[in-house]
Amino acid sequence: MGDGTLGKSNAEQEWVMNRLGLKLHPAKTRLVDLRRGKESFVFLGCTIRKKRSIQRNPRWHFMQRWPSPKATKKLRERVRELTSKRESGKDVKQIIVELNPVLRGWGNYFRSGTADREFNKMDRYVVRSLRHWQYRHGGQRPTKRPLFTHTQLYGMGLHRLMGTVHYPAQATPRRSSLSRVPENGTHGLKGEIRNGLA
Repeated sequence: MGDGTLGKSNAEQEWVMNRLGLKLHPAKTRLVDLRRGKESFVFLGCTIRKKRSIQRNPRWHFMQRWPSPKATKKLRERVRELTSKRESGKDVKQIIVELNPVLRGWGNYFRSGTADREFNKMDRYVVRSLRHWQYRHGGQRPTKRPLFTHTQLYGMGLHRLMGTVHYPAQATPRRSSLSRVPENGTHGLKGEIRNGLA
């Protein structure tokens, strides 16, 4: 984008904002180059960036969003708090009951984006945290019992984020896919947003 075009865009933006009686916060406002995935920005707890898709033309970039590092860090801190040494006197099923609303709320908020990778990483973190909690269970004498497997924990009712992503309807018509990956119409940025940990 040339300096002339940029200057014109800024002038038009200022004119619109003045008409609406609004003012942008200078410290919280910046221009982002989204072309071909060059840059990204964070909005309402989501990292927003364009990425290529093998399910459509690989040369095209599509807008995608997933939990921001700050949102992910907040959830990790909450999980760490609920599985800390202070909770070692509780039963594992009680810990799971306390974890589930937190995981479900966070997952509901972000599940309409392209969050598969982050959800998978968070699932592994939760299982690892519960295994650490189990090891500390019993105070000064760590348990010698085999640590829980993820299958056992999910069998006890632990909420699993992976598999809960609901991709929004695509914004453009379908076309024949050039790759061997079947077209599933999952591109776009529309979708419901529910309350959760952002």
